[in-house]
Amino acid sequence: MYDHATRECALALVAQGRSLNSVSKQTGISRYAIRSWQTRIEPLSRKTECTRCEPMPRPPAAATAYAYLLGLYLGDGCISRQPRRRGHVLRIACADAWPGLIVACRDAMKAVRPMNSVCVIQRQGCVMVTSYSHHWPCLFPQHGPGRKHERPIVLEPWQRQIVDEHPWEFIRGLVHSDGCRITNWTTRMAGGERKRYEYPRYFFTNMSTDIIRLYTDTLDKVGVEWKPARQSRQAENISVARRASVALMDQHIGPKY
Repeated sequence: MYDHATRECALALVAQGRSLNSVSKQTGISRYAIRSWQTRIEPLSRKTECTRCEPMPRPPAAATAYAYLLGLYLGDGCISRQPRRRGHVLRIACADAWPGLIVACRDAMKAVRPMNSVCVIQRQGCVMVTSYSHHWPCLFPQHGPGRKHERPIVLEPWQRQIVDEHPWEFIRGLVHSDGCRITNWTTRMAGGERKRYEYPRYFFTNMSTDIIRLYTDTLDKVGVEWKPARQSRQAENISVARRASVALMDQHIGPKY
């Protein structure tokens, strides 16, 4: 980007009858740039491509898609710097077994950053839904060095507002990344005979206590009852098993496909 004085100096040389080629050689400025200044010396103003980088930062326009993508990112997503591209790449891991999830992830990523392309990179047993942009860290300030469960995960006020307005999309993203809907079974006596009884259940497992808290706090807000299930050495498992709560989860989320 050349300042106004440099532009005026180059145009003054051209006004003296010098050719664009000679002025370009003297100043080191391309002939294309000098020719464009003859039409318009002031640079065209560019509207920022990132709502978080504007003079008055605002949330992403596609708030519903963002709430879902935020859940996916907190579960199975990562952001890394790409020195060669001078930007960052967002990757969301999606299992091959759920093609519908892969499509939903791609759609959400494209809705949040429509100016950036989204590609799918095949890995063993899964795909990495991938998009390059300088602005992914702006949209996901939880990005940082190390693993997510080893650093604090706290939503910014503007993110909290989106989650409060679209809680089910946020829950759906978390469940689609680190959760599942399964069918449990047990046996009980009925009429003197032991019979098999099946019931659906939702699980969510994550190693970050902060992410677990975000999940359970949002469940509380939408009226879903939950309880800790079997806890492993490093991960906590949240269960939703009560009939009314499972029905509510089925209404808004359902099984992955």
